[in-house]
Amino acid sequence: MSVLDLLAHGDGVSRAVAALLLAMSISSWVVILWKAWLLRGGTRDVLRSIAAFWQSSTLADAEQKLKAFDRATLVSPAVSAIRSVAGGAPDGTLGATVDRNQRLTRVLRDALHAALRRLQAGQILLATVGATAPFVGLLGTVWGIYGALSGIAGQTGGFTIDKVAGPVGEALVMTAFGLAVAIPAVLAYNVFGRVIGRIEAELEGFAHDLLGSFGEAPKPAAPPPARPMPV
Repeated sequence: MSVLDLLAHGDGVSRAVAALLLAMSISSWVVILWKAWLLRGGTRDVLRSIAAFWQSSTLADAEQKLKAFDRATLVSPAVSAIRSVAGGAPDGTLGATVDRNQRLTRVLRDALHAALRRLQAGQILLATVGATAPFVGLLGTVWGIYGALSGIAGQTGGFTIDKVAGPVGEALVMTAFGLAVAIPAVLAYNVFGRVIGRIEAELEGFAHDLLGSFGEAPKPAAPPPARPMPV
């Protein structure tokens, strides 16, 4: 017994539940395939991009080299942020009143957040599908069993197990459909989460190194005023 057979004998609610599960399955698989392409070798690409940056002679040279390694555009925004700070803030703006280290910290933080938003895209959808698809399938099963029992109650003749087994078995297909939708989404969410965590650690370390290399050295504190010698 397949979902198509159930839909052929089901009512509007059963068809709506099946359509919702189908939409959840398609959307989750689109996200899974896209994120698999994005994160495939993601840690390796980030490491190669960081190594290429430190081997470059200038920031412009680094940006050119990153085009060959930074496929997901995770490291390049940080390099562009460094160049924007090197140019200085326009006079008469609030940015001009902030010292170089604070401006550098802000732009690196923004670049890191932009990369993390790109990495986290789709994770909420996978988590939602994995958490709700079994219950949507269970709803279809409960409604199917209710309809099957209502139909059996209206039939004439004696009550036999054959009259119950067929309709209930058809309704249970919805639960299996919900699990088939949820399991790939949950597995992909967990695998992608581990990869994203490793990439995030590398990017945070890179941003810290950039701040230490391109930031200004802290100014020495002014010596305390000398105390007058007692007379």
